[in-house]
Amino acid sequence: NSPRKLELERAILKSAIDVKDDARVIRYGQDVLAQQPDDAQVLERLATALLRQGDKASAEQALKYAAHLREILQAAVNDKSASPRDEVKMREGADRGNARALLLCARAEGLLGHFEKAANSAELSFSVYPNVEAAREASKWLEASGKTEESIRYLAKGFTISEMKATDPEADNDRARLGQLYKKWKGTETGLGDLILQAYDQTSAQFAARHEQLKTLDPNAYAKEPMQFTLTGVQNGKLPLLTLKGKVVVMDFWATWCGPCRIQHPLYEQVKQRFKDRDDVVFLAIDTDEDRSLVKPFLEQSQWSKDVYFEDGLGRLLQVSSIPTTMILNKRGEVSSRMNGFVPERFVDLLTERIKEALGESKSTDVGASK
Repeated sequence: NSPRKLELERAILKSAIDVKDDARVIRYGQDVLAQQPDDAQVLERLATALLRQGDKASAEQALKYAAHLREILQAAVNDKSASPRDEVKMREGADRGNARALLLCARAEGLLGHFEKAANSAELSFSVYPNVEAAREASKWLEASGKTEESIRYLAKGFTISEMKATDPEADNDRARLGQLYKKWKGTETGLGDLILQAYDQTSAQFAARHEQLKTLDPNAYAKEPMQFTLTGVQNGKLPLLTLKGKVVVMDFWATWCGPCRIQHPLYEQVKQRFKDRDDVVFLAIDTDEDRSLVKPFLEQSQWSKDVYFEDGLGRLLQVSSIPTTMILNKRGEVSSRMNGFVPERFVDLLTERIKEALGESKSTDVGASK
């Protein structure tokens, strides 16, 4: 009856998970869920521990917990309150979790003797988030259902994924089993290589389609270089940075709440005037406010240009940890200079010099800013 009972039970559960003590995971996991029934991590760990028991009663319990886990994760997928970038992360996490829950359902259904249901759940797991475990599970229960060809094709899909990662210790076992199943089906291994290549193409296409789907939520979901980003304008326009390749791009990271940014702004405008006749130099004002609704009123009140873009994850990629920060990309789209903060009396001349250096017209000396 201690008010700390739940806290203590969770601590014991964590220790049990760490040492793989399934008996205690089951005992304390059920106690925790009695008080917090929607804890996704506990549901997953408890279902996994129950399935390792190998008996039908435990499998029935595991199936119940896995089904509830799916309900929780589906609710997360339907949550539209997050920002696009956070929504992609949430979707990735929810899809991984949902695939895991379906995998647990498949194992439970298989233990209960429902082979076709188990195969269907494993196939659905693979379609939600292509993964090696789901492919192996689908292959296992398809074979148990007498569907040898389908079993081979799923195992081949899993084999291509493990080969991509090149770190899966089960890959050799998968290769041996592929040979055995293919011989059982065809009487020879001739043609197995073609089937594996076909599976590779199918899985690669599935991954590519998934990436494209997530990019509809956030076009920068898989961007790894500045020029791969598309920025959203305050006035809702879109700017693919790739369209600026071949130009020097000067980026001013700022926010409405930043006092030094307001002091720097007129100095930044002076530099822009120095290069106003150059079509190979582009200046971008990039806002970092979490609350985007503040930006347009601020620009209107301050009588600043509305030609402003939101950072859309670019600041994270470039590790912008303080503002104002000014960054310059050369004509190849590479970072050529970085100025964290600014020295008012030197800013105009220093930024001018850095831009000329990026243009290949001058050599810069480091004074008062980092490169």
